[in-house]
Amino acid sequence: MLERRRQALLTALEDVDPQVRAAAAAALETLEPQLHLAHLLDGLAAADRGHRIHCLFALEKVRAPGVLEALLKLLEDPDADVRAAAVQVLGARAEARALPELVKRLRDGEPSVRMYAAEALGAYRDARLVPYLAAVLKDEDSGVVEGATRSLGRIGAGDAEKYLLALLRDQRAAVRAAAAQALASLEIPPAS
Repeated sequence: MLERRRQALLTALEDVDPQVRAAAAAALETLEPQLHLAHLLDGLAAADRGHRIHCLFALEKVRAPGVLEALLKLLEDPDADVRAAAVQVLGARAEARALPELVKRLRDGEPSVRMYAAEALGAYRDARLVPYLAAVLKDEDSGVVEGATRSLGRIGAGDAEKYLLALLRDQRAAVRAAAAQALASLEIPPAS
């Protein structure tokens, strides 16, 4: 079935209309990982870190049985780079089942994992995440604080205002800039 779709899309790459060609190219980009699903899932267990990370990112848009479970398993990988990549991929997917696991990664020992987890939570746009992100604002790593700040802005909940206002006094200019941008994204309370 997938091979038949692939062949039809390859033919569509020759269409006279440029929009059809572009759509076919984009569809092929999405379809290719599904054609190689077994290989990609096996690659997640490879000894080579680069290969595991490559397979992780290739699975970002693949919605097939077993994929989410395999990605969630990599959140426990001993290699921090693999955990960070898994957090990024799961954040891009923004699936409800991954949310509790991403929240747990806010306490990871590696700053890059915490940063990507903080950024990933913004994709959920759920005001219930504000307290978790607010707790991360005290992190000593500025990348983590910036990621949490951007997510607070993406979520847009008015509850985040007090945290963002406090960050405008942070010693780090990048944190202050992220707070200023995030403040502009918060919901505006109704006039009283």
